[in-house]
Amino acid sequence: ETFSVRRTSFGEGVERTFMLHSPLIEKLMVVRRGEVRRAKLYYLRKKVGKGGRIQERVEETNTPASGAARVRPAAEAPAQA
Repeated sequence: ETFSVRRTSFGEGVERTFMLHSPLIEKLMVVRRGEVRRAKLYYLRKKVGKGGRIQERVEETNTPASGAARVRPAAEAPAQA
């Protein structure tokens, strides 16, 4: 298995292919994820500027909304005398 890394260096597009299980690779770290609708992204090589960018995927978290108020259960509510 292989993976490709593409970036712009000094105004020139550079693409490099690496073997996934190569002993030269110590660690892989995903920095950003993109939202695409096809597997082969060769058409992006010809695009310039914003046309060559991929829309970034937003990860959903399971935290409550910041504006939502937290409701305490009745057992924790202080008793009124």
